[in-house]
Amino acid sequence: MAYPGNKKNKVKELFYPYTRADMKRAQWCLDKNIHISANPESKFSYRVEIRLNKGEWKRDPGSYDFMEANKKMYEYYKYYYDKYNKQ
Repeated sequence: MAYPGNKKNKVKELFYPYTRADMKRAQWCLDKNIHISANPESKFSYRVEIRLNKGEWKRDPGSYDFMEANKKMYEYYKYYYDKYNKQ
């Protein structure tokens, strides 16, 4: 019989490992009034929501876990940065 302390507990990751490029795109979007957030729907499920130019929040149809929701959020930041950033 194994001791209870020997069981490997699954450690929940507390943050998404973003990059400098992710932060650059996120800041650019915020400066242009493009807001994207990952909001908890339940204890283990998150939804991604997008708001353009202080309008209504639009919800992504998918439901994600914490890491997937944050990854999706940065994918949306990249999408809007690439779409509207004309330099």
